[in-house]
Amino acid sequence: MQLGFVSAILPDLSLEEVLAFAKAQGLGCVEVMCWPVGKAERRYAGVTHLDVTNFTAADAAKVKDLVAKYGVSISGLGYYPNPLTPDLAERQVYVEHIKKVIAAAAMIGVPVMNTFIGRDPARSIEDQWGEFENVWVPIIQFAESQNIKVGIENCPMLFSLDEWPGGKNLAISPEVWRRMFERIPSAHFGLNFDPSHLIWQHIDYVRAIKDFGSRFVHVHAKDEKINSDLIYERGIMGVKWHTPKLPGLGSVNWGAFFSALSDTGYDGPVCIEVEDRAYEGSLENRQRSLTQSKRYLEPFMY
Repeated sequence: MQLGFVSAILPDLSLEEVLAFAKAQGLGCVEVMCWPVGKAERRYAGVTHLDVTNFTAADAAKVKDLVAKYGVSISGLGYYPNPLTPDLAERQVYVEHIKKVIAAAAMIGVPVMNTFIGRDPARSIEDQWGEFENVWVPIIQFAESQNIKVGIENCPMLFSLDEWPGGKNLAISPEVWRRMFERIPSAHFGLNFDPSHLIWQHIDYVRAIKDFGSRFVHVHAKDEKINSDLIYERGIMGVKWHTPKLPGLGSVNWGAFFSALSDTGYDGPVCIEVEDRAYEGSLENRQRSLTQSKRYLEPFMY
């Protein structure tokens, strides 16, 4: 396994500066964010460390040179919109950019592109399988043609009232994952697994690793803290009673997590994803969050 981080937490830095920081900290890889240049639609979105909008062979060569210069690999290219939004024009924008990210990954030689399935939060999961196939079968066929694996993060995207009640990502649980892979059985279609999202859903993340580890193409390391007082006040149907934390500061048993990962034979990237508000105040604090997480996770990996 290779320990790295998700570049979204360092929006103030260029791609070269991100890779230089990773090298200085002894981190082996980075998941590079590839949002279209423009305004972010939510926290940690809209970060563009690699603009793939009009990506050329010359651009790919420059990225390869940076990777060689710093000796830090790119674990995947990331772009996390809602490709099943009910707004069809908006959906098309997202789908086309996902394909651009996949194509850029192929040009650079990065094996994985990470994203969300998406969802209309006002409709049930059952009502959206037709839309899922209409949107995702062509995307995965394109990924196959580029020899790129697509990693779907298992985040429900249910954190704010505009995402209520269903969230903006179908890929939330083992039952849904099974149906995704039954409908699209391609080896180029897998999971970008994050245990934190299972903590607050009360889903056994160790069992999920054992059951679905063969479908993991990328892994995020993020923890989750449950506020029992807010559950008492709001119930589980409410929002904001759980918060992302750095690894070791929440409820994930990281020893059990890495034990299960190694048992499945997973040997790919594990990228620290920082969404901990306690470390957001400055670039220095955000960089410290990565070094702190690295120190915590390294004993489980090396």
